[in-house]
Amino acid sequence: MVIVPVGEKYPGARIGPMYLRLLTVTLALLLLLPGCARQDSLQHIQSSGKLTVVTRNSPTTYYQDKEGATGYEYALAGLLAEELGVELKIKTAFNLDEIFQQLQRGEADVAAAGLTLTGQREARYPHSAPYYQLTPQVVYVAGTYRPRRVGDLVDMSIVVLAGSSHAESLHALREGGMSGLEWREIPGADSMELLELVDSGEAQLAIIDSNEFSVQQSLYPRLKVAFDLGSQQDMVWYLAPDADNRRLQARIDQFIERLRADGTLESLREEYFGHTAGVSRISSHTFTRNMRRALPPYRDLIREVAEEYQMDWHLLAAIAYQESHWNPEAASPTGVRGMMMLTLPTAREMGVANRLDPGQSLRGGARYFKNIKRRLPKDIYEPDRTWLALAAYNIGMGHLEDARVMTERQGGDPHLWRDVMERLPLLQKIKYYQNTRYGYARGVEAANYVQNIRHYYSILEWQDIPDTKPLPPMRAGDYLPRVVKKLDLRAL
Repeated sequence: MVIVPVGEKYPGARIGPMYLRLLTVTLALLLLLPGCARQDSLQHIQSSGKLTVVTRNSPTTYYQDKEGATGYEYALAGLLAEELGVELKIKTAFNLDEIFQQLQRGEADVAAAGLTLTGQREARYPHSAPYYQLTPQVVYVAGTYRPRRVGDLVDMSIVVLAGSSHAESLHALREGGMSGLEWREIPGADSMELLELVDSGEAQLAIIDSNEFSVQQSLYPRLKVAFDLGSQQDMVWYLAPDADNRRLQARIDQFIERLRADGTLESLREEYFGHTAGVSRISSHTFTRNMRRALPPYRDLIREVAEEYQMDWHLLAAIAYQESHWNPEAASPTGVRGMMMLTLPTAREMGVANRLDPGQSLRGGARYFKNIKRRLPKDIYEPDRTWLALAAYNIGMGHLEDARVMTERQGGDPHLWRDVMERLPLLQKIKYYQNTRYGYARGVEAANYVQNIRHYYSILEWQDIPDTKPLPPMRAGDYLPRVVKKLDLRAL
């Protein structure tokens, strides 16, 4: 190596102070470049301290409620950020194409938006292992012509989301010989727009995913599934295409497999989608009608009582609807009366003098529910604590305890609502209830009671979401407490 002192000549060249500084900076940059090139996606996330996820605003993915950000995809992304020890930054897209454009531009590390795995997407974007399965469904208005197979779709007005896997499927069908197949692609990222078009008569059919229809059908009780368009599809996360994603992809796959193995995936599905099962279309239609007509006169009172008893007013309203359809003069042949349908002994115990007074009835019911909740074992956590308390509100603490004991004997977890719910119907079968402490009980009714309230609760909450406001990035360790308290079922 030849060292040239500043100001001395060297075969035809002279290096001055300015050139030396430029040479030094250039060499430093060249030394840094290999280090930058070696930093893959996972290293970039960890060194920046931030996981950027692009998603869409919908009740099945990500939205804001009174506690802040929530949703199934948000929950999963939050757990991944916590595992990586970084903040979670959420970016929303207004349509499906924009989600992939943000990935293409490197503006997000991951797209977690309820996206299915298709051949076109797989060819362009790396993806995770599947973490959920769903089925494309053809939706129509009950009472109108119902298509029953793919061939019936010809000459019908169909709407799908622009850039969706359903649009890809229709293109494939037309290229395969169904020349008369026509459809409209609606820009946007929320399938609710499609359901609105069908419900209003502007389209005959919509094609959406099964999980989205199950969550939103309650808002459109006239709509039904005509048939499933194909088999189940895998739901995956997509990664940025122009980056070294090998280690990040492997880490996400390990993360998904661990959540599947330890039951977390199942618990999250139960939390966000479990309330949709078991509620009939007719009861959903009745609820939607009563939410507009019967609830408004009592909304402020329900809010007031809920605040007094530190309850979520949506939950108290859902209980009151399940009990009486918000009718303060409701009565049953067995003697229960009022908006919260209190028995006479319960009313006396709760200090209710007039069960037909809506304020007294709501306060008595809220007090009774909170008392039951306090009596449950301390190691039952939310939201299961609330669902189990609701079961006891309906069936009694003794019968609930019988179901919990049976759950444990059969290898289930007596602290989890989904496990106890499976055993409640057994309280009606002599083979099982003859070996319990409190005997026969209408367990099917209790299970349906809780699931109905969960369903009504979710509709009330979704209809009452505040205006979207930007959130500060989530810090590592922030997520789990928010999952536990998401439903505002506060610690007593």
